[in-house]
Amino acid sequence: MSGQVGFYINSEGCYGCQTCQVACMSEQKTAPGVSWRRVRQLDTNNPPSHVNISMACNHCQDPQCLLNCPAGAYTRLENGIVYQDHAKCLGCRMCTYACPYGAPQYDPVEKKVSKCSYCKERVEQGLMPRCAEACPGGNIIVGDLAELEARYQGVREIPGITPKAEVTKPSILINPAKPHKN
Repeated sequence: MSGQVGFYINSEGCYGCQTCQVACMSEQKTAPGVSWRRVRQLDTNNPPSHVNISMACNHCQDPQCLLNCPAGAYTRLENGIVYQDHAKCLGCRMCTYACPYGAPQYDPVEKKVSKCSYCKERVEQGLMPRCAEACPGGNIIVGDLAELEARYQGVREIPGITPKAEVTKPSILINPAKPHKN
């Protein structure tokens, strides 16, 4: 993968099982209460009555966490992964306030912040991020963002649900759940 990494999230197919969330927590050994990937159930005004969307760090092309970290703990790697050097984290939480997606997570016990690494070590071994591998419905697809855009139809933001994409340029495509026809 030479370009910008990205996620394609098929929220239309997500049934909210949270397997991706649990797989991430298990793989990364995050502290209790710290979840780098979260499945959100969102109420809608039309059928279906709710939709599920799995979100994590979007490895933005203009990452606000990186721009606002006074410790320089964040780096944007050549493949677009926004990587955090956990050892450099001061625990000031500036990145948590700056990220409109809530991706960096504060651990009150360790008093430091951590976030999705796109399973950097797994990707370097030719494996998929654990969340994508674990999804039983195949609703999290990872790869080169340009290739995902060419292959799938999706949006970068869902008005009223996700932040405006122009702020951070997230490396995500979302297939939003469509209302059922009566």
